[in-house]
Amino acid sequence: MVKIKIKSKNIIKRLYNWVLSWANSRYSIAALFTLAFTESSCFPVPPDVLLIALCVSRPARALLYSAITTIGSVSGGICGYFIGMKIWEYTSNFFFTYIPGFTPGSFNHVKSLYNDNAFLAVFVSGFTPIPYKVFTIAAGVCKISFVVFLVSSVLGRGLRFFIVGGLIKIFGEPVKKFINKYFNLLTILFTILLIAGFLVLKFAIKH
Repeated sequence: MVKIKIKSKNIIKRLYNWVLSWANSRYSIAALFTLAFTESSCFPVPPDVLLIALCVSRPARALLYSAITTIGSVSGGICGYFIGMKIWEYTSNFFFTYIPGFTPGSFNHVKSLYNDNAFLAVFVSGFTPIPYKVFTIAAGVCKISFVVFLVSSVLGRGLRFFIVGGLIKIFGEPVKKFINKYFNLLTILFTILLIAGFLVLKFAIKH
């Protein structure tokens, strides 16, 4: 089992520690689904963190973990979609105040992307570190086609999570050893990519 210790006073890193602690729990699968679900609308830590830890621990179940993460994430995205469609006017202040990635500027920019190509916007946000949660709720606010939202979410999220699980499943021990050795570094790199996603949105807004 992968054991990661990250010492930090920063709340986000503490959340990372807490998320990773579930890898050693008998409730790890439930935790993986719950994390993937909540990250699609409000939770700041991406499910990839726990997914990688579980895949490394049990490569034979890597595709199962990938499927659970995909189902949880898309289900959470659907929840975000209906938050945007039904109760956004009552919850917008909460999201803009407390949820990372939600700013009036970034939200309005995402809404404008839906005017160009809703399918591509959702797919890219699902596949890359760009905050998917902003796109799920904005999709509901903009009332884009639910079918388009669902299909693009399944493709984007599924590709992302099955690439992780598939690499560990296919290459087995070499990938497991590599991730075991560089897990902390990979986590940091993913965090950098996540931050880069926010910066991309910010840069796009200014231009």
